[in-house]
Amino acid sequence: MAKVIVDDLDVQGKKVLMRVDFNVPVKDGKIGDDNRIVAALPTIKYVIDHGGKAILFSHLGRIKKEDDKPGLSLRPVAEKLAELLGKPVTFVPVTEGPQLEEAIDNMSDGQVLLVQNTRYEDVVNGENVKRESGNDPKLGEYWASLGDEFINDAFGTAHREHASNVGIAKAMEKAGKPVAAGYLMEKEIKFLGNAVDNPKHPFIAILGGAKVSDKIGVIDHLLDKADKIIIGGGMTYTFYAAKGIPTGNSLVEKDKIDVAKDILKKAGDKIVLPVDSVVADKFSNDAKAEVVDGGIPDGMMGLDIGPKSIKLFEDVLKDAKTVVWNGPMGVFEFPKFAKGTLAIGEFLGTLKDATTIVGGGDSTAAVKELGVADKLTHISTGGGASLEYLEGKTLPGIASISDKK
Repeated sequence: MAKVIVDDLDVQGKKVLMRVDFNVPVKDGKIGDDNRIVAALPTIKYVIDHGGKAILFSHLGRIKKEDDKPGLSLRPVAEKLAELLGKPVTFVPVTEGPQLEEAIDNMSDGQVLLVQNTRYEDVVNGENVKRESGNDPKLGEYWASLGDEFINDAFGTAHREHASNVGIAKAMEKAGKPVAAGYLMEKEIKFLGNAVDNPKHPFIAILGGAKVSDKIGVIDHLLDKADKIIIGGGMTYTFYAAKGIPTGNSLVEKDKIDVAKDILKKAGDKIVLPVDSVVADKFSNDAKAEVVDGGIPDGMMGLDIGPKSIKLFEDVLKDAKTVVWNGPMGVFEFPKFAKGTLAIGEFLGTLKDATTIVGGGDSTAAVKELGVADKLTHISTGGGASLEYLEGKTLPGIASISDKK
């Protein structure tokens, strides 16, 4: 079902509430990575360029006690946003009450206001009450009462049912006010949705990371849809164990070996496992590393895919028309064991006429480090949300956006 999008709205003179994802790294009042702020700019600019008042909501980090609040204020984000927009941004240091209401009433068309971290509402008078992350309906109704329209552009929280996304959306809809997706949300729905539901074939999924348990749902859902599923990272060795291949001291989820056996049986030749590994005697960048074919020797652990696996994976990928990649091929945080992940990222950047979609922190970091991000079709801004979408789950943040009539 097609969703209402920001440009379906008439925003002129309207108080437009927007849920954005400004959950960025902040240290000593400085922002480490502004990608998520930059990703929200097209929707914000649309609203203010068309005469709307942009009232922005976002969470930042987790707040479990009063002491967490000062270090997780959105003030530095407001300053960075003002710099990126080239215009002032009003920052309101509270999440509800007369100060917020007055600031919104005083806005002129085309102005931007950022509300304090929505998760401040998780701790009230020192008590952890989770009004925001528990989706307190009264809080959602209160925030909805502040505006005329609502745009959800925070795909990173689409798998969460919070007061600031689902709560506002439900209250707006109940009041007969429009609820739309922003451009970033639209892009995520379009690329991830099409990749899963209507891919061009050959469709190849690349799934990495440490644990099979994190990806079981994705593998299961994609088995009927993908032509091949490439497995890398630590979860390789749970599959090795399922096939009776020696794993040495590698990470193996013993309680998931039977699950891996079932997947391999169901998949036939669809699952592609590494054929060699970069191994070491300890989990450290300083460890002595060597390449071994097949099983992992006793006393050693597999920490990356080897050169033969890189070649095998490239051969599988070379004719792909749709590729979804989530999760690293090795211990990416150690440069010595990042080669496999970087090689896959580089190869994806060379594919012609293919839709290439990357999600997950390490995979995204790899393509950015290589400078190939602009050669890929889409880099997802939501780790957990993109995984759940690939599992075929209904994401509450998307479901609560109005369908086009």
